[in-house]
Amino acid sequence: MKEPERDIFAIPWGMPRALDIRIDRSAATTLAEQIRLGVLAAIGSGVLAPGARLPSWQALAAQLGVARGTVKSAYERLADEQVIVSSRPGGTRVADHPATGRPVPPDDADAPPELYRHLLAGPATFQMGVPASDRFPASLMGRLRAHAARAEVAARAVYPDPRGELAFRREVAAHLALARGIDCRPSQVFITAGFAGALETTFRVLRTEGRKAWMENPGFFQSRRALELAQLVPVPVPVDDDGLDVVRGIELAPDAALALVTPGQQAPLGATLSLARRIELIAWAARTGAWIVEDDYLGELQLRRRAAPALASVDRNGRVIHIGSFSKTISPALRLGFVVAPEGLVDRFNEAVMCLGSAPGPAVQQATARFMHEGHYMRHLRRMKRVYSARGEALQAALERKGYRAQIGGLAVLLRLPDQIPDIDVAREARAWGLAPEPLSPWFQPGGVRQSGLLLGIATIDEAALPSACDRLHELIGKFS
Repeated sequence: MKEPERDIFAIPWGMPRALDIRIDRSAATTLAEQIRLGVLAAIGSGVLAPGARLPSWQALAAQLGVARGTVKSAYERLADEQVIVSSRPGGTRVADHPATGRPVPPDDADAPPELYRHLLAGPATFQMGVPASDRFPASLMGRLRAHAARAEVAARAVYPDPRGELAFRREVAAHLALARGIDCRPSQVFITAGFAGALETTFRVLRTEGRKAWMENPGFFQSRRALELAQLVPVPVPVDDDGLDVVRGIELAPDAALALVTPGQQAPLGATLSLARRIELIAWAARTGAWIVEDDYLGELQLRRRAAPALASVDRNGRVIHIGSFSKTISPALRLGFVVAPEGLVDRFNEAVMCLGSAPGPAVQQATARFMHEGHYMRHLRRMKRVYSARGEALQAALERKGYRAQIGGLAVLLRLPDQIPDIDVAREARAWGLAPEPLSPWFQPGGVRQSGLLLGIATIDEAALPSACDRLHELIGKFS
């Protein structure tokens, strides 16, 4: 077997020459973890004595040829473990009495599967699924959350409502009426632990195990896997410029129990489900008794034009279950999602969440409710649309100048590649350089025809570093051409 390539660097900044940090870019262990283990090994062997000075994370990143954030992440974890200490005059040094003197091997069992590692990675340029943290009113939200937390502690101890705080459900219902055209009451809104919690609750309520489910192809691979875990059989239905091909779906599985769709902005291609197909889809569900699960992925963050109303807003048959979250608009760290249940399913949702609900704590809900009630949320969305639009256009133009086909879809730019280029390998190697493009091919149904490409998140672009990031990406793609 061929020995994996390794980069070995000696660190000369006044430190013992025997100290080596070994970077293996082919290893499953992250680069940050490799750096952390290298420092721990030096401490454990005595090469780094208590009080020894380490290089700054900027200098070490330059020496190792990795992103500065990678080294910073390793240092932050070592500091959390009380192995190193940092101070402005003294720099970063080994603690006088380090909490551990021996390297701790990585717990491979604790690492998430490769398909889901992007959820826990970052921050990195081109990362998808997260909003722009540099433009969020963090201080304001911090004050609101602190106030809500104090109020929660001072309040009489009672069980929180598993359906979600009433004040928050009222704000969600009011926002959906204004921004998404959905006429619903707070009693139809159920707060969940993010999008995943909303999907899991919905599957529990529908009880459609063993039956077929339409799934967009390409479509969100985690949603496909969620269908399988709910013991449904995903049926890949193609999408085009008008969204899900409803006629084709009927041909493939007319008896499907549900259709899981992203009608506002199809993930990952960005098309909006046309009015004609919306009517066809709802008519099919009403005729067959099927359910439509609407994943309102970026529905209100339409950058090119006014966002189309939600599919639930035109449903007169009570067949659409609307799911949304605040992960892309505020922060995924809040773990705030919601379900809007049709009238006919409210009692079943009530029973399910009362027994098995997983709504986040009341404080984060109350803080977000106030953030919305005082108008901060809508102002934030308007501001971010302008920011994202400018970043998307800049990225698209930079890629097109290099000869690529690039199109904006949602909060990502889709860069199409020749099918012979392994997009998964390109994305994996890009991580070593602080870039986090997402490969397109895993979004297609396994075993079928796949297309190669990269999805480049717009929200996490650093405008100043955009030219160098595109140069690096172009170099990596050329390496696999």
